[in-house]
Formats: sequence, structure tokens, C-alpha cells
Amino acid sequence: MYPGDTQAETAPTAQIGKFHGTGSEGPIRRRTLTLIRWIAIVGQSVALFVAEYWLHLAIPLVPLTALILASALVNLATPAMVGRGLWLTEAAAARLLGFDLLQLSGLLVLTGGLSNPFSVLILAPVTVSASTLSARSTAILVALAVTLETVLAVWYLPMPWFDGALLMEPLFIGSIWAGLVLATVFIAVYVASLASEGRAVGHALAATQAALSREQQLASLGGLAALVTHELGSPLSTIKLVAKELQRDIPEDSPWRADIDLLTEEVERCGVLLAEMAVRPATDSGMAYNLLPVLTLMELAAEPHSREEIRIRFVAKRDPAMPLLPRDPALLHGIGTLLQNAIQFAKSEVVVTCRWNDKSLTVLIADDGLGFDPALLDRLGEPYLSSDRPDPRAIGSDSGSHMGLGVFIAKTLLGHRGASIKFSNPPLGGAEVAISWQLDQIRMSD
Repeated sequence: MYPGDTQAETAPTAQIGKFHGTGSEGPIRRRTLTLIRWIAIVGQSVALFVAEYWLHLAIPLVPLTALILASALVNLATPAMVGRGLWLTEAAAARLLGFDLLQLSGLLVLTGGLSNPFSVLILAPVTVSASTLSARSTAILVALAVTLETVLAVWYLPMPWFDGALLMEPLFIGSIWAGLVLATVFIAVYVASLASEGRAVGHALAATQAALSREQQLASLGGLAALVTHELGSPLSTIKLVAKELQRDIPEDSPWRADIDLLTEEVERCGVLLAEMAVRPATDSGMAYNLLPVLTLMELAAEPHSREEIRIRFVAKRDPAMPLLPRDPALLHGIGTLLQNAIQFAKSEVVVTCRWNDKSLTVLIADDGLGFDPALLDRLGEPYLSSDRPDPRAIGSDSGSHMGLGVFIAKTLLGHRGASIKFSNPPLGGAEVAISWQLDQIRMSD
């Protein structure tokens, strides 16, 4: 049960590009990567100066300087190589990070290989890639880094030292190699996982904002329709009256008779259209009243998603103390999404139960479908859930393997209105969603 429903999800996700760069924009700002490389160049130059002129170590100054200058030239030529756009493409960013790995490895080959304490900086390009680039690009860079670490473990010049050269035991070098390889793989996997979750949440929040914006636009459109109906009613009545008088006074054989009859018919048609517009805001846009009884709000949220083959039963106390909820687009969209999903995956019936006391209100949405996937029950409401459960009705997925944004959007919108949501599988079968408010909180959110 419970996918990201098509109506609640398709429109918002289509607008995600407005919140996150897409198309030709890549994952890394060109300026950011250029700045990082300038910092590295300055650090390498300082280390070279200290080793040569302060510590007086016998370092191969010319080739080391050439490698640093090569990095500087690449930095200066980056706009010409990849364009002057604000963002780098995936391929361009991967190539530049690969160059950084090669340049750093060249410096290490000349200064002791893995026995050089600065060999740990090999992890830097891999970390940047894992946090911003795709899994494929990161895997390529990880393979390159591991290859270079292996080369540095067996082929390098001894590290310059005060008494000539510092030679490390092979076991020590092998231990450093093992540590760097493990760190490279671990950091790549861990950082990529965190970055992926962060991007998923960012896209889901963008979709939530787009969904709420759409509901607010619809509500505003309904209010505008009501205003237009009110403002046009009086002049249209005057036109209708004059047209009727002309129709009565002009003879049947007059050459103007056909035009007057047509004018009268069109005025009548406009009157019918305005009458329909006067009704629609009250049923569609939610602008007729600011507060509605909770049961009425549930019926209003369920009405667009009703299906002939599914019975929707509303159960509530029938007394004057029924709580009033604000007729808010966020509430209507969030509740409507949960109701739509219940209706979509019910076998024959959905029951909406409203319970309240002086301090709290609880709405239970229960269906007689297959219920939630138990493996995902505690994680429902997170964006982009996935499951191996083969039945899409049971896991809440249009494709049978991937959770959409509908539940996340609904939970976020209702949470911003003071609601807490709990998902469960009742002992008798089906699925149940409990939406609870403290009455003072829901009224404050209006």
C-alpha cells in the first residue's frame, strides 16, 4: 500500500528542476573546485619552500616545482577547457579530480611514496567525488586512487631526510597501503551514501514545496473566481434586462431581430457560467469558509479521489462539539494524499474515523487492502524508500520496488500544521494511518 500517488507526485516532481540545478548544470561549481586547487597549490608550494630553504632537505626541486606549476596552469586553463559556465559537467569534474590524484601522486613518488605523511591527501579528491558526483564517476576515481596507492607502495624515491634518506620497513609501508585503501573505499561508500540521502531529502522537500504551492494557487484561483462572479453579476443582470426589453420591443420581421435573439441567448449562457463559478469555489477551491467541521473537511479531501467500486465510510461523533479545522490547502492536500492512497489500494472499503476530546483530535484512515510492508513500517514517511517485496500493493510502489514522494509530502505538510502521523497494520488486516492534533496547535497553525 501507499505509493507516491500519481496526482500528488507527478506535478511537484516536474518542478524540482526549479529548486535544483538540472540540464546543463553539473554537480560542482567551477569556482569551488578551482578555489580548492589554488589552496592545494599554495600548500604544496609552502611545503616545498620549507623543505628546501628551512629544513635544507635534498629534494628534487625542479620536477616538484614543475608538477606544482602544471597544477596552476590547469587551474588557469580550466575555463577554456570546460567553458565559463557556473557549473562543471559530471565528466569535466571527474577529469579534473582525476588530474588532482595524478598530480599529487607525482609529488609523492618524488618524496617517499606512502612513507610521506602527506600521502593521506589522496583521500581528498575521492571524498569530493563521493559527495557530489555519481556512483559511476566515484567508482572510477576510487579505482584510480587505489591503483596509485599501490604504485606508491612499491615504486618511489626515498623520502629526503637530514642524514640522507629515510627508509621505511616494507611491513610498515604495506600497513600504510592497507590503511589508505580501506580508508579510500570506506570514505567513498559512506560519504556517497550520506550525500545521496541528502539529495533525496532535498528533492523531496522541493516536491513538497511545489505541491503546496500548487494547492495555494488553486485556492487563490477559486477565490478569484468567486470575486469575478460577484463583480460581474450586477452588470450582467443589467445587460440581460436591456436585452429582454429590446427583444420584446423589436418586431419579429426587424432585420435586428436575429442579433437581439443571439445577444439574449449569449447573456443567458453567461449567467449559467457565472452561476457554476459561484458554486465551484465552494466545492473545489476551499475558499467558501475559513473553518469547517472535521468530518466535512475529510469528505471534502476524499471527494476528488472517490471510486465507484470503493466504499468510503465516515464515522464520527454527531454532536455540536465537533472540532473545526482550517480550510487550508496544506491540510487538504496532505489528508487527500493519504485518502487517495488508501482508496487506491483498498479491496472494497475505506473507513475514516474521527475521534476527539477537549484537547486532541485523531483521524484514523483504514482500508481493507494488503497493508504496509512490515520491513518498511517504521520508515514510512522517508522519501525514496525501496523494498524487495514483490507485490506493489503491499509495498506502496507503482513499480513494485521504489517508494514515491506522496507519503513524504503528506507527512511534511501535515507535520507543519501540528499533526503527528503513525502508520500501522491492524491485527484484522489492512492498513491504518492515525493523524493526531492537539486542538490548540491546529488552530494556531491556521
